[in-house]
Amino acid sequence: MEDVQKQQAAIAMPIDRVGVKGMRLPIIVRDRESGIQHTIAEVSLSVDLPAEFKGTHMSRFVEALEHWSGDLDYTSFRTLLDDVVVRLQAKSAHVRFVFPFFLRKLSPESGHSGLMDYTCRVDGWMKDGKLTFTLGADVPVMTVCPCSKAISEEGAHSQRAKVRIRTQFDGFLWLEDLIEIGEKAGSCQVYSLLKREDEKHVTEASFANPMFVEDVVREAANGLAEHPQVHWYRVEVESFESIHNHSAFAVIECPEE
Repeated sequence: MEDVQKQQAAIAMPIDRVGVKGMRLPIIVRDRESGIQHTIAEVSLSVDLPAEFKGTHMSRFVEALEHWSGDLDYTSFRTLLDDVVVRLQAKSAHVRFVFPFFLRKLSPESGHSGLMDYTCRVDGWMKDGKLTFTLGADVPVMTVCPCSKAISEEGAHSQRAKVRIRTQFDGFLWLEDLIEIGEKAGSCQVYSLLKREDEKHVTEASFANPMFVEDVVREAANGLAEHPQVHWYRVEVESFESIHNHSAFAVIECPEE
């Protein structure tokens, strides 16, 4: 059958990335408490395309996933990218997995158990045989505004914020480490299950520790900088302001080595 994709492009211009996105796939990730955790990832795969080719072979991305083990670690991730490069005859390839990661947390006073989910992601870029690999987690926290507390006779405005962490690292890095760094950065952690005594604890703890979005991003960046395995990081904190019709945000990115 005729291979239309390999025909000459009408406009001879190279494409940085072309591929598929929005695919869902069951995967296995490492869990510090249980060993492994089964979850579902949304997957994107792409490659570069030379100027002379009209299109890429989209079915080959799906074939690569069908032949992949589904076990999300460095070795298998590299195997998947290598396979994509070979199948698509590309010079570079990119793969992204975004997935919920679940941890069971105890409420701070009552000790009730509740399941928390954190959006995590793995990105990999393969170019000329070199793999660049990043691991990240989005961590919800609570913040109380120091300015609002200082100028108000009663109360202060508080809100949920999200700490978005991306890292490059040496060896093996637990997702739980990133989540713990993010949770320590806010005025207080958030929980899925709170009884009245827990709500009292969370409210009093957060108001005793008011933090601007700038404070939170510095705390998280400092925690990542002190982690012995992390050699690059980017952290963004977005505060979903409760008294404004906008969000506040702050970003710190470690310089590339």
